Amino acid sequence: MSEQRKKYYYLTPLLLCVFIFASNFLDTKLFSFGDLNFAVWFVLSIFAFACGWLINTTLGWKFGGRVVFAAIVATTAISVILISVFKEYFGSSQFVAENLILYSLRDVTLGCMGFFGMTLKELLILQKENSTQKFRLEAFEQLVIDAKKEADLELREAKLKADKIILDAEAQAKNMLEKKEKLERNLQDLVQVERELIKKYEENQ
Repeated sequence: MSEQRKKYYYLTPLLLCVFIFASNFLDTKLFSFGDLNFAVWFVLSIFAFACGWLINTTLGWKFGGRVVFAAIVATTAISVILISVFKEYFGSSQFVAENLILYSLRDVTLGCMGFFGMTLKELLILQKENSTQKFRLEAFEQLVIDAKKEADLELREAKLKADKIILDAEAQAKNMLEKKEKLERNLQDLVQVERELIKKYEENQ
């Protein structure tokens, strides 16, 4: 299944090569569109842009860029060979070098439209990923804030409980100290009563 998908993906760069190669036949002795040359060139540019967009979607930015670059180089080389062999159909034979440069620039320019389509698609992907990451970062920051608030609340509750335990312990200690003092007073009173009883007994004797 993956091999079939890969073969299917390579049809788009092949189509881009066809569009680049087709631009060589604008305003030649074989095909002359006259006043519609610019319109045809504009349509080919749109198609090349769409191919670049699809290549970035299917093959990715890095690998797709290599494929598009290879397609431009291969198509330009084939165009140069074709124009050199059939120079009488592609303009005056007296200016072969100039024609080769012009046709090569035309092919490269149209190939750059494919790169432009890839670039725009990649920018949209990066913008979407950036928006997603920004949303996740905001959600994480909110989660951290909520966790901090919850931790502060738990810390306050723990502090209140600790203060209550300390107060209860102090109250119990104070209560025990009061009981001890009361017991000591009772013992002193008891001792005093015993001494008085003993003194009275001795006097009676």
